This record gives sequence, structure tokens and C-alpha cells, in this order.
Amino acid sequence: MTELQRLLVTNENDIATSLLMFTQGLEEFDDYLDLLDWFQQLLEQAELTEDVQLASFHPQYQFDGVAPDDLSHFTNRSPYPTIHLLRQDQMTKTLAYVSNPEKIYLDNIETLKKLGRRQVEALCPWGK
Repeated sequence: MTELQRLLVTNENDIATSLLMFTQGLEEFDDYLDLLDWFQQLLEQAELTEDVQLASFHPQYQFDGVAPDDLSHFTNRSPYPTIHLLRQDQMTKTLAYVSNPEKIYLDNIETLKKLGRRQVEALCPWGK
């Protein structure tokens, strides 16, 4: 809550975004998803969803309905469970300069496939 408040009251040129990294206690992906869901509900209750967007990362990130060994999961894997707080207005400004922003995640997945499993796992050993 402190970091969210700090982000919202600080000029975007001073603090553009925040990363909440959890080095202990959220090793289980389901526990992390519970926290992420709680945080999203908090934003909704505080009517901040138009101000802040959440991006989520976890060492064992797995998209629902995707095969467990699919390389796409690595787009959201990180050494520690992390919630990225993004200013919604900055995302809107940034995406205005990106042609086909809806393709960003597809391009990321394609890059992972080109690298291949061995290289991706070497670069991201926490996500094996």
C-alpha cells in the first residue's frame, strides 16, 4: 500500500513505475495468484484501475490453459515473485507509439521460440 500511494502522489518524471518483489513467502504460484487477486480487488475497491495497471511475474508463472512446458510462460517468469505497478496514463502514451500493441506478447513468444528452450532456460534458470 505504501508503494502504491508513493507512486500515485509522486510526479511521473520522478517515479514512473514500481516493482514489488517478494523474496520470501510466495514461492508457490497459487499463493502468489491469491495475493495478485487481492491486490487487483484492492485497486477496484479504491477505484484506481484507471490509474494503475498490474503486471505479474513469478519464477513458475504459467498461463491458464497452456501446456506446462510451453515457452510462452517465460514471458512472465522472473527470479522472484513480482508485481509491477504501471501508471495507466503512461502506458496509454507509450502504446500510442507502438504499431499493433496487441501483438507485443506474440512477438515476445516468437522471440523465445527462436531462441529455443536450451538458451531460454540458460538465460532464465529460475524458470525451469
